[in-house]
Amino acid sequence: MDNFIYHNPTKLYFGKGEIKKLDEAVPKTGTVLLLYGGGSIMKNGVYEQARAALGSRTVLDFGGIEANPTYETLMKAVALGREEQVEFLLAVGGGSVLDGTKFVAAALPFEGEPWDIVTGRKHPKSAVPLGAVLTLPATGSEMNPSSVISRKATQEKLGFGSNHVFPRFSILDPETTMSLPPRQVANGIVDAFVHVVEQYLTYPAAAPLQDRMAEAILLTLIETGPKTMADPQDYDHRATLCWCATMALNGLLSCGVPGDWATHRIGHELTALYDIDHARTLAVVLPSLWHLQRTTKQAKLLQYAERVWGLTEGDEQARIDEAIRKTATFFESLGVPSRLADYPEVVTDTPATVAARLAGRNFLPLGEQKDITAARVTAILAHSLTVA
Repeated sequence: MDNFIYHNPTKLYFGKGEIKKLDEAVPKTGTVLLLYGGGSIMKNGVYEQARAALGSRTVLDFGGIEANPTYETLMKAVALGREEQVEFLLAVGGGSVLDGTKFVAAALPFEGEPWDIVTGRKHPKSAVPLGAVLTLPATGSEMNPSSVISRKATQEKLGFGSNHVFPRFSILDPETTMSLPPRQVANGIVDAFVHVVEQYLTYPAAAPLQDRMAEAILLTLIETGPKTMADPQDYDHRATLCWCATMALNGLLSCGVPGDWATHRIGHELTALYDIDHARTLAVVLPSLWHLQRTTKQAKLLQYAERVWGLTEGDEQARIDEAIRKTATFFESLGVPSRLADYPEVVTDTPATVAARLAGRNFLPLGEQKDITAARVTAILAHSLTVA
């Protein structure tokens, strides 16, 4: 196990009716900027609950943050926040709203071009404090310092991280997720699943506790995901899914172990080019990436096959094939395609285009072994375009 430092300052309020805790969590003085997405919080009562809990505080609204939050939209929030001298940010919505709010928090006091925060050319020295009311379990953004932002003008989707943008608190009321469309629920399940395996399915690192924790989340998602889809009003399934998504990316699983994140990096390019849902890009990249990276990932693929899918018989390559197949079938059972070929807008030169874009930004090589070159990215996506 590698050396590590773990620190997570986010206070979590979990359960029914916890939105009322905004009254104790949000500062009593100063202007609050409430940020949200397309307006679903107006329809499901979450906005009303949040505003009631905030009481007589001075609160400004900023809506319209996209499912893939864009720099162009978020800079409007930055302008509003600076003009009104906002002192606290409250994200109410899914992970995209929270990601966008993290960028706004870092950009408000930033001197210079805020896009430099996203590209990593410069790092924020401070941020306006923020909190969150989460309505969509998926990204784990409610308990980590990471954010992913898109820029329409350049067709880029990039991530940044800063300890300054850890949420001061997050509120997770599983009841607020019950009105989500099935597509968003399915996306959340896949997103959480892939977050786990990006930290788990690399190579053995003498970290049995982290492995068992990861496997527990994967098994729970496989069990509770379909139940949540089948019975959207079941509170216990919803609560389990919310907690899985948070635990998948709050930093615990990554302590002392290598990370991959190639699936995410490649997937971001597909979203930037074709606006395919984030989780759906992960579902099409992951099986093919595992197929092509089976040699360097063999030990963990076999462990995954045994502990998650119960595959103990047959030769090793056959077990790996079956584990990959079962993973893709799980995604498909949720209504999430597992092949790039399922997206007619994707053209045949996409694999080479994605590889060139990654190379042009000096993101290559990828993977825990740094062995995923431009040629390998091309092969991974070509496989996903042609696999039956």
